[in-house]
Amino acid sequence: MSKFTEAFKHWWTGKYPDACPSVGGQAVMEGVMMRGPVCEAITVRKQDGTLVYTTKPIKKVKHKWMTWPIIRGVVNFGMMLADGMKIITESADMAGFDAEEPSRFEKKLAKIFHCKSDDVMMATAVILAVILAIGLFFVLPISLEWCVKQLIRNELVVNLIGGVIRICVFLLYVYLCSKLKEIRRVFMYHGAEHKTIYCFENGEELTVENARKYTTLHPRCGTSFLMIVMVISILLFTLFSQLVGGVVNSNIFLRILSKLALLPLIAGVSYEVLKWLGRAKDTPIIRILKWPGLMTQKLTTKEPDDAMLEVAIVSLKASLGDKKPLPASYYEKDEEEKADAQ
Repeated sequence: MSKFTEAFKHWWTGKYPDACPSVGGQAVMEGVMMRGPVCEAITVRKQDGTLVYTTKPIKKVKHKWMTWPIIRGVVNFGMMLADGMKIITESADMAGFDAEEPSRFEKKLAKIFHCKSDDVMMATAVILAVILAIGLFFVLPISLEWCVKQLIRNELVVNLIGGVIRICVFLLYVYLCSKLKEIRRVFMYHGAEHKTIYCFENGEELTVENARKYTTLHPRCGTSFLMIVMVISILLFTLFSQLVGGVVNSNIFLRILSKLALLPLIAGVSYEVLKWLGRAKDTPIIRILKWPGLMTQKLTTKEPDDAMLEVAIVSLKASLGDKKPLPASYYEKDEEEKADAQ
């Protein structure tokens, strides 16, 4: 088998024999979720300072075609949207925060669809988040594009201006979010997640001391993915506008609908680019390509304290199948209690 054929096979299947086991995560309320090769784990620090964790099997795709290139990016993005809010809510419950009560409308919907009120509340939150994201990062920039188009007739220039507007709106939104106290703590846990993953990927023992020295900026982060989405959208929107032209470009509603229709393709391509950058050798060109996403992470990650690193380490150990991921003191206490009981 030629090197090209072998490389193509690895890319198509997403399986690289010599690669370190792929792990990923998400910062949650007072904790970290880690997704490893064995299972998914959520670890939080309760209000009394103690650590609790839970694990569950990783969801597997139902059909093989869902693992194909481009398509797998769309599938993963959809799963991230569906599970992200649920994971945050679960972490809040584990940490002991008061759960939000479903509204009357959500309770009525639950009766109509014969499901739990909490599930309806979760679905409502996800739908509203998607509508907000589409409105802020696509409908608003495209509408501003339309205003620019009345002054500048060059479609290439108009799309580039729209892309710059989109990136500026995204960065402003993230910056404002980072100023909220609660979000800042989540961003600190985000930094702990990255440091811990770096520690694992470098083959070091998972300890607070080892994890502390690493950077909070990781090339496979979801923030980098969103920045790649912004850049890829500029390229694909420009190409699409040049190909279709005419009625689509001259009607604002068709312009919005056509670009929204391209979002799955943009998400799929962006996912492949993100994975490639995460595996590529460190060269000057690769560093340049990674730079925008890493710089954006300076807004979405903050330096964590040692207690946060401890949480992330427990979560990663649990996701790797460790049966005793908590600090040794927790198990020593259990042994003492058992001895006293006897």
